[in-house]
Amino acid sequence: MVTCVVKNWEGEAVGEATLELKVAKEENAAHIVHRALVRQLANARQGTASTKTRAEVRGGGRKPWRQKGTGRARAGSIRSPLWRGGGVIFGPKPRDYSQKMNRKERRLALRTAIASRAEDIIVVEEFAEQFARPKTKDLVTALNRWGANLDRKVLLILNEKVEGVYLSGRNIANLRMISANQLNVYDLLNADRIVTTPSALATIQEVYSD
Repeated sequence: MVTCVVKNWEGEAVGEATLELKVAKEENAAHIVHRALVRQLANARQGTASTKTRAEVRGGGRKPWRQKGTGRARAGSIRSPLWRGGGVIFGPKPRDYSQKMNRKERRLALRTAIASRAEDIIVVEEFAEQFARPKTKDLVTALNRWGANLDRKVLLILNEKVEGVYLSGRNIANLRMISANQLNVYDLLNADRIVTTPSALATIQEVYSD
């Protein structure tokens, strides 16, 4: 069970919030989280890098000079991989980097990743009404007041996309915003501080509890 202190808009502690998730056994936790992370990064690769072999490079059909008698090395094509402008040996070709992982394992890895960041989670009372009009400076000040130093990476988890908060935070360099039902292992592990709200915690509990 994860227990977090709840802060108000001014940054004062006003209560506690709990998050109870089934996590992997200690001896397997690092392995399963690592597998999920590697899978996510691999699946994000486009796999579109491509080079041309000597058969695909334009030209080179005629033998550049006769086989014997010139004193030069024998050559059959100006598009040999040994030549400038020639084909590429064993270069990359389009491929699928995606990896498979069972749904139960993925969800277990995600719950384990959330629980592992318990000490870095900051829960703040609902503050969407503070951003009826977008104001980046106010959001920066609030995050610093809550203890999420923007000199480091901060992940802001909201129950749903709030236009005012989104517009206020989209230009902040070290801030990433995400919905509670779209969590992923990479964002959870990459952030130095995680800021969320009680309603977002409730959604996480509901969506990822099984």
